[in-house]
Amino acid sequence: MAIPLLDLKAQYKTIREEVLRVTEEVYESQIFILGKRVEDFESDFAAYCHSKYSVGVSSGTDALLEALMVLGIGQGDEVIVPAYSFFATAGVVHRLGARPVFVDVRLEDYNIDPAQIEQKISGRTRAIMPVHLYGQCADMDAINAIAARHGIAVVEDAAQAVGAEYRGKRAGALGTLGCFSFFPSKNLGGFGDAGAITTSDDAMREKLIDFRVHGMRPKYYHHYVGGNFRIDALQAAILHVKLRHLDSWAEGRRRNAQTYAQLFAEAGTGDRVVLPRELEGRHHVYNQYIIRFDGRATRDRVLEHLKSKSIGCEIYYPLTLPQQKCFADLPGVREAYPSSDIAADGTLAIPVYPELTKDQMAEVVREIAAAI
Repeated sequence: MAIPLLDLKAQYKTIREEVLRVTEEVYESQIFILGKRVEDFESDFAAYCHSKYSVGVSSGTDALLEALMVLGIGQGDEVIVPAYSFFATAGVVHRLGARPVFVDVRLEDYNIDPAQIEQKISGRTRAIMPVHLYGQCADMDAINAIAARHGIAVVEDAAQAVGAEYRGKRAGALGTLGCFSFFPSKNLGGFGDAGAITTSDDAMREKLIDFRVHGMRPKYYHHYVGGNFRIDALQAAILHVKLRHLDSWAEGRRRNAQTYAQLFAEAGTGDRVVLPRELEGRHHVYNQYIIRFDGRATRDRVLEHLKSKSIGCEIYYPLTLPQQKCFADLPGVREAYPSSDIAADGTLAIPVYPELTKDQMAEVVREIAAAI
């Protein structure tokens, strides 16, 4: 059977009438930029994230970029980032003239290894940017303790982790600022690009509001050089509808993760397939369900076999950040990042969306077992 990696049409069927109603209301209002729709979503999204405020922005990348701009990070500064993540994590640092300083990840959760952070901190370090990769929070107690010792900010890249929890607190409320993506494939996805930044700091929130409109307050009076980082009212309206369903969708993903664990055990794959683990004190929301093989050859063989059977799968990510050509001249890129290399060479995402049936998951597991 054909099984897509993600089936957004199945999700849309369940909310179609709600979405059509709110989008028609936006069309009738002819208010497309900011306004009450955005304010209402921001208020409810902040509450969902256990944060005092959220500020809607144009994308997850722009959320990271604006967060660093508001912190005053620029030429000559350094930001600690994981060596294994989506490109935007390091890309926004480089765009501001700062240097991304790479730290290896831990294979148990694919998140930055706190034990290796402190040795990378210098007098130029302004922030640590942990990524809650694939839907599970990084070890924030350890990271925040390091940041406090050195007087630097913590910017959560929570692009894949909306609703994820660490010791009872949600992603976005665990650092100085939290950055989210609402790209359509995310657990909370818009009908295009959008994002948000969370904070519980009053002054930081005011700066975020100004920076997303070119540092302007009041109109045409510019106190900072910001950017055009506004979220569209249409996106806010659609995301507000989806927000009410987010927890049930996440629980569907969590149930599917448990079903996969059972099915892989029954298939006898043993240590030939390493499954994701929910670590103690975490609440994993499985933005992706990532399995790992013993190297690139096995992973690529499974990938091609699944594709031949019309089963969706994807490599997140085929290269580590230090291996990217655009970072080739940065100091430190030739250092060893062994866990990141293993992740890049061996991991594969398979379908986990909440509408997936047990029969479909059983088919995915059967074909993986046949290919390894």
